[in-house]
Amino acid sequence: MKANFKTINRIFLITLFIASFVSYAQIKQTASVEGITEYQLDNGLKVLLFPDNSAQTITVNITYKVGSRHEGYGEKGMAHLLEHLVFKGTPNHPDIPQELTSHGARPNGTTWYDRTNYFETFNATDENLDWALDLEADRMVNSYIAKKDLESEFSVVRNEFEAGENSPTNVLMKQVISASFLWHNYGQSTIGNRSDIERVPIDNLKAFYKKYYRPDNAVLMITGKFDKNKTLELVQKKFGPLKNPPLPLRDVPTIEPPQDGERMVKLERVGDLQVMAALYHTPAGSHEDYAALSIIENVLTDQPSGRLYKALIDSQKASSIWSFAPFTKEPSFMYFNMDIPSEKSYEEAEKTMLTLFDELKDNPITQEELKRAKANLLKEMDEIFRNSSYLGTYMSEFIGAGDWRLAFIHRDRVEEATLEQINNALKKYFIPTNRTVGRFVPTKNPVRVGIPHTDGLDELVANYKGREGYAAGEAFDVSYDNIQQRLEQGKWEKSGIDYGLIKKDNRGKTVYLNFAMRNGTVDDLMNKGMTASYVASMLNKGTKTKTRQEIEDKLSELKSSIYFGGNNGKIFTYINSKEENLMETLALAADMLKNPAFPEEELEKIRVQDLANIEMNKSEPGYQASVRMGQINQNYPKGHPLYNMTTEEREEAIKAVTIEDMKKYHSDFYGISNNATVIAIGNYDEEKLKNFFDTEFSGFKSDKPFTQIPQNFHPVKPANEKIKTPDKKNAITVGTLTFECNQYNDDYPALQIAGSIFGGGFLNSRIAERLRQKDGVSYGAGGDVTVDDSNKEKNSSMSIYAIYAPDNEDKVQLGFKEEIDRFIADGITQEELDNAINGWVEAQAVGRAKDNELASAINNNIFFERDMMFQKGIEEKVKKLTVEDVNAIIKKYFKPITEWTVVNAGDFKNMLEVSKDDKLKN
Repeated sequence: MKANFKTINRIFLITLFIASFVSYAQIKQTASVEGITEYQLDNGLKVLLFPDNSAQTITVNITYKVGSRHEGYGEKGMAHLLEHLVFKGTPNHPDIPQELTSHGARPNGTTWYDRTNYFETFNATDENLDWALDLEADRMVNSYIAKKDLESEFSVVRNEFEAGENSPTNVLMKQVISASFLWHNYGQSTIGNRSDIERVPIDNLKAFYKKYYRPDNAVLMITGKFDKNKTLELVQKKFGPLKNPPLPLRDVPTIEPPQDGERMVKLERVGDLQVMAALYHTPAGSHEDYAALSIIENVLTDQPSGRLYKALIDSQKASSIWSFAPFTKEPSFMYFNMDIPSEKSYEEAEKTMLTLFDELKDNPITQEELKRAKANLLKEMDEIFRNSSYLGTYMSEFIGAGDWRLAFIHRDRVEEATLEQINNALKKYFIPTNRTVGRFVPTKNPVRVGIPHTDGLDELVANYKGREGYAAGEAFDVSYDNIQQRLEQGKWEKSGIDYGLIKKDNRGKTVYLNFAMRNGTVDDLMNKGMTASYVASMLNKGTKTKTRQEIEDKLSELKSSIYFGGNNGKIFTYINSKEENLMETLALAADMLKNPAFPEEELEKIRVQDLANIEMNKSEPGYQASVRMGQINQNYPKGHPLYNMTTEEREEAIKAVTIEDMKKYHSDFYGISNNATVIAIGNYDEEKLKNFFDTEFSGFKSDKPFTQIPQNFHPVKPANEKIKTPDKKNAITVGTLTFECNQYNDDYPALQIAGSIFGGGFLNSRIAERLRQKDGVSYGAGGDVTVDDSNKEKNSSMSIYAIYAPDNEDKVQLGFKEEIDRFIADGITQEELDNAINGWVEAQAVGRAKDNELASAINNNIFFERDMMFQKGIEEKVKKLTVEDVNAIIKKYFKPITEWTVVNAGDFKNMLEVSKDDKLKN
C-alpha cells in the first residue's frame, strides 16, 4: 500500500510527542518561587532549576539531607568522613579529583549538622553539564567507600581535626556548644572526635552511605546558563533509573530538655589572646522566632552600630566580637565570641558583655535599630539572590533545615518583623538559665524556656508563592574575541582616567565596578610603615559629612557594597551595586575617598584589633613559618615598602601610625596623577559614568606621578629550618624557590601546566597525590607556580606547603624530596598533560565568566598596555604544548628540595624550644 507522505509525517510527529511526554511523565513540576522551579522524579529526587543567562557558568549542587545530627554512638564525624570518601571515585569515575581539574571546575563538598552537599562550578557547556550530572548520579549510589581509602583518609580527616585543635577559639567554641546540649547531636562538632575518626568500621560507613545517599533524600540544584528542556532530559537520563534502598528513612528527633541553669566551660591551653564566649538556645530556622533572633543578633553585633560593638570595641575592652546562629532543622543556638587582648581585663570585658545581655529585657530594641538591622540583613540576602553561582550552595542550608523555600520565607519574616515580635523574642530567649558561659548560680526560682519544634512545616511552605524573581539576564559569550569586541576602552580626558567598560544585562541589573589610583615612586614611599594600609582601612569609618553609621545605613538602603584596599601608593575601590543605585553608590564612594574624617577612636579600634590578631597568631605554626620565610629571604632594607617586617617590627609599626601621618599620606597620594583606571561590567549608563568621574575627579589630583616599585629577581637562600610551637596539634611545612621568567616569556605556557600538575588541581596534583591520597599524612598539601605578569621584570616563584601532625614530619619531608626529584627526572605523562590543559582552559573560561575576575584581568591589561588577545595567545600556546615541551621546562626551572627555602613549624619531638631566629639544619 502506498502511504500518503503527509499522513506518515503527522504520525511521526504524534509518536515523537508521545515519546517526549512519556519521558517527561517521570518529572513533575511541584513548585516555583521567584525564578526557582522545583521538579520531582518518580524515585523521589527533587530538582531545582534556576536559569541565569548572564552567569556564563553552571553550578551543580546536590544536597543530601544527612549530617552530623544523624550519627550514632561511636560514629562522630562519620558524615564528614564519608564526604571525603565520596571523592575517592566510582567504577565509571575512578579519579574524581582528576576529572574536576580537567574540566576546570571549582568544586567542594561540605558537611554540617543537617546536610552534606557537593558542588562544582564550571564553564557553561553541554559537555560539562552532562559530565557533572553523570558524576553526581554515579557517586550517589556507586561510590567505592573502600577500606583502603578509609585507611588513608582517616588520617587526613584527623589532620583537619588537628588543625582546628591549634586554635583556642575553635576549641572553646566546640566545648561551649557541647556543654550546652545534654543529648542532641547539635552539641557534637561536625568534624567528630579523634577516636571515632580513627576507629569507625568500614561496614558502618558503608551502611551509613547506603542509608542516606539515595534519590529520595537528595535535592539537586542547577543554576546558571543552561537550556531547561535539555537539562531536564539529562536529569531524567542520569538520575531517573536510580533506585532507593529498601530501608525506609525515619527521622526521629531527639528532644533537648530545657536548660535549667547557666553552665560554664573553662579552657586552659597555650596561647596569648583571651577569649570569652556565650551561647543561647534558640528555635529551628523554620520557627517564626528565628527571623526575630537574626535581627537581634544584628542589633547586638553589627559594626559600628551594634550594642556589643559599642560597649566592648568602642571602649577598647575587647579587640573583636563575632557571632553566628546556624539555620537548622531542629532547635539550635546563637553563639557569641569576644577576643580580649592580654593586657586588657578579662573580668571587666566579661562583666560588660553579660550585663548587656541580662539588661536587654529592660532596654528593648528601638525602631531605629530594627530598621537598620532589617536593611543590613535584606541587603545581604539580596546580594545572594542576585548571585546564581553562590545561590545553589546557599540553598543547601535551607534544604537541610526542611525546604529550600524557607530561604524566601525567612527573608519575608525579616522584612515583616515588628518591634513587638523582636522584643518578645529577646525577653524569651536572652535569660541566664538559657545560657552557657561558665558559672553555676543556685536559685530558688529558676526560669526555664522550652525550645519548641516547628509544627506544620509542610503547610508552611506548600502554598508559598513568593514575589517576582529577577530576570535571567543576558547570555554573554566569554570568548576572548567577544570580550575584546564588547569592551569599550579609552581615556576620559577631563579626569585623566583610563577606562574599560563592558555593558551587559546581568541578573538583577547588577554592575561590578573597580577604580584604581596609582601614585608615587619607591623613594616617595620609603619609611611609610603601616600608614598606607591604615588610610585605606579608615576610608569607611566616616567622612567630613557622614558618620560611619550613616555610611553603613546608606549602603544597606542602596543594597550595595563598597570595599577599599591600599598599599604602596596604590588605592583600589571595589563596588557591587544595581543599575538604579549605582550613581548614588559612586557618590558615596567618592565622598569616602576624598573626604575621610580619620576619627581617632576608629584608628584605636583598628590598632587594638590588629595587635590582638598578631597576639593570637604568635604561637601559630603557619604564622611563624610565614614570618620566618620572609626573614630568610629578606631582599630590601628596613623602611623600603617591600621590606619583610618581623613580628616585633610590625607591632611597632602599628603602634606608630598617627592621624597626622594618615592625613599627610592621604593628601600626598590620594588623587589622579598619571595612572588611574575604572573598570565597569554589567548594567550602567556610560554617559553618566563619564560625567561622574570627570566631575568628581578632574580636580582631585596627586602631584606624585606613579612609577612601579622595582621588584628585581633574587635567588632564594637554601635552607631547611624548624620552629618549635608548643602544644599545637598541627604542624606546617612551607617552601619556596624563585626563578627568572615573566608572562611574556615563551616558557610561560608550559610553566602554567607544569605548576598545575605539580601542585595545583583538586586533590590530584603530584604533591597532593603523594601526601594526602597515598601516604594519608596531610589534609592540605600542594604547590603553586606564580609567574610575574610584568613586561619588564622577571621575579617569579614556585611554592609548596603541607599541614600535618608533627609525628609525620619525616614522611612529609621525604614526600616532598622524592616527588620533586621524580618530577624533574621523569617529567609528566601524556594523560597528565591532556587533563591539565583541558582543566586550565576550562578554568580560564570560568574566571572570565565572573565579573570581578574579568574586571581584574581587564585592569591588568590596561595597566600593562595589552588586550585580551594577550591571554588568547597564551591559551593557544597552552593547547599546543607537548609532553616534551613541558618536561624541558621542568628540567629548566625546577630544582631539588635542597635548593629551596623550607621552613617547618610545629610541636616536633626531640627538639628544644628555640627562637625563631635560630637556624636548625636537618
